[in-house]
Amino acid sequence: MHPRFNIALALTWLRIAAIPMIVLVFMWPGDWSKPIAAVIFTLAGLTDWLDGYLARKLNLTSRFGAFLDPVADKLMVSTALVLILWAAPQHEMPLVPGHEIILTLCAAIIIGREIVISALREWMAELGARNAVAVTGIAKLKTIFQLVGVGAMLYTYPVFGFIPLYGIGFILVVTASGLTIWSMYIYLKAAWPQLTAPE
Repeated sequence: MHPRFNIALALTWLRIAAIPMIVLVFMWPGDWSKPIAAVIFTLAGLTDWLDGYLARKLNLTSRFGAFLDPVADKLMVSTALVLILWAAPQHEMPLVPGHEIILTLCAAIIIGREIVISALREWMAELGARNAVAVTGIAKLKTIFQLVGVGAMLYTYPVFGFIPLYGIGFILVVTASGLTIWSMYIYLKAAWPQLTAPE
């Protein structure tokens, strides 16, 4: 089977295809548009675990898949963060005045970290030392907080009229941004000997 057409890669492509759907549905007028966008985001996020599991279970791992999988995740989360920032002025959070500023800072940290670490991994790969910046447990925890938090904020409305998903998601995204800084520190510390080595 061609490496671009196995079930694991199909799920990754599906995650990428979900991105414009999330944008269109989220921005569509109506009370149910944002919850539906959140459901699409959550289902797409679940494929991140499923495609990795299937790739390992069915021996479908490939270099192309290893490249495309994190790209899909980063595109989806970055797009969702932009949507949340776009809609942030519509929300009032009495306990967190100026939450739009905090969200903007968190989004800048999360997106900026992905740019830095992607560049670092590419550079380390050229040196043959990519394993020094392999995914860590903190990075995986960050991803979980990030996906759940962003999904909750996309949902926007309280569940059952009293469970404040938006507020819960906000706390998770702020926590994820803290874990993002921590994981970036771990990666940079691991790569520091290479970064400071003489030419």
